[in-house]
Amino acid sequence: MENNEFTIGRLAAGAGVNVETVRYYQRIKLMPVPKRAPGGIRRYGAPELSRLQFIKTAQGLGFTLEEVTDLVKLDDGAHCKEAHDIASQKLTDVRKRLRDLRKIETVLAQLVRQCEARRGAIRCPLIGALQARKK
Repeated sequence: MENNEFTIGRLAAGAGVNVETVRYYQRIKLMPVPKRAPGGIRRYGAPELSRLQFIKTAQGLGFTLEEVTDLVKLDDGAHCKEAHDIASQKLTDVRKRLRDLRKIETVLAQLVRQCEARRGAIRCPLIGALQARKK
């Protein structure tokens, strides 16, 4: 792959994002801004595409842009422990959210069953339960 073969549009399309996303990442220093070539067009290569794909993959795993920025700073092969710690904390956070979601699922399932059992009732059990919980 030639080093400078992409325009920003092709780079964005190659990673499945829009051009404004690439520009935003450049503004927050998550992506480098290449120098303008003769003719005024910036060219991007395989390293920039790889970085953009890395960002999107990390976001898909639930990492925030701040956490992705931290991970990018560690991408020199010498900071595996720090990267591990970030990923371990993210895993802890995900497991907590899953526990919380399971609790929500249980409560909502009970409320839906109550609604189904009370057909024709004047007072909706779901609405009543939600109103009772806010007190």
